[in-house]
Amino acid sequence: MRKLAECGSLGMLLPDVLPVLQLCTINEPLFPNLKTLELWPVTGEFIPFIPSFLSPRTTTIAIAFIISDLPKPALASMITAFPALCPNLQDITLRRLPRDPMITAAVSGMFLASNRNTLRHFHVSSPLTEEAREVIHTLPDLRGLSVVIERDTPLPSLTLPNLTNLIVKYDYDSDWLRIFRGATFGKLEAVTFHSRSEQIGSFLEAFEKVALATSIQNTLSKFQLHTSRSWNPNYLALLPFTQLTHLVVRFSCDTGCSSTVDDDVVTSLAQTMPKLETLHLGNYPCGEILAGATVKGLVALAHHCQNLSALRIHFQVASLSAPPATGRAVPNAVSAALQRDCALRVLEVGGIPVAEGSVSTVAVILARIFPRIERVQCADGNWDNVTIM
Repeated sequence: MRKLAECGSLGMLLPDVLPVLQLCTINEPLFPNLKTLELWPVTGEFIPFIPSFLSPRTTTIAIAFIISDLPKPALASMITAFPALCPNLQDITLRRLPRDPMITAAVSGMFLASNRNTLRHFHVSSPLTEEAREVIHTLPDLRGLSVVIERDTPLPSLTLPNLTNLIVKYDYDSDWLRIFRGATFGKLEAVTFHSRSEQIGSFLEAFEKVALATSIQNTLSKFQLHTSRSWNPNYLALLPFTQLTHLVVRFSCDTGCSSTVDDDVVTSLAQTMPKLETLHLGNYPCGEILAGATVKGLVALAHHCQNLSALRIHFQVASLSAPPATGRAVPNAVSAALQRDCALRVLEVGGIPVAEGSVSTVAVILARIFPRIERVQCADGNWDNVTIM
């Protein structure tokens, strides 16, 4: 067996089968040729058995835990055992780890004991000790890195010339962007931020300032930011990043719609980022929308972003149900959009309502703008009739 991937059925092996399997691994690995182990979600009672599945040939470990019942001593012991069991690890992913000094020490010790010549991807949802941070920020062959930033954590400058994917998680309103100051990136393609800060503020403007001081303007193709807060971002700060293929900025409308997406924003992004394949601005569009992009903005996306396949923005569906006005407003753009044959397959409309009497017209206009559309993800039942037109 080269790969073992389990999702949700691990508990079925307890409590009888796994102890028997564990006895079989006293002198040799249960799966001596196993290269990849993927387990999720893992409960606390399963942790002691995970080493039984590993072998010296295992190069990839990806585990997501159920954080509520994890026994920290057993979890820490398992993590520290990884380098000895798998001396040539290349990819390590440990999700949903508890924030605890014992886990921080275990994860840091595991990293420091791993083979740095083979390690390529390190994604662990735990802070690291100062010693581990000093080392991991200068690994020349590291390709993917997830870092958890705690308040006032000292951060050395990143010198990672081969890093392609960076994930940053931060909980506080501190100057976490210092991770980019003085950084050396030669190949960074994707950056993802997860924020639980109370204030997001001028996040995109701050990112633009520090990022343009590095080389990533020419290499960055994927930008994602996730926050559960309500927010009014300035998307135009991202216009210098013209190579983007995936742009995702997710925030909440739970305390009232804060989306400021309009035709000018959408058109500017479309014109400067013609390679876009995914565009998500905001969370699922809400039903409270009073403004937003119109058919003009949708046409601009179809015209300039031929490879766009997934779209989620707040838009005014009423503008799709008035074809005469639409035709007079943007006749050339509609024709150009049809000629370019935009690749859009999935349109997420969330809670945006569509009037029952407008279903046919909306379906026709959408089909004209996005002739390859296959699916509309919605909360309003009237959209179901649009999807089958």
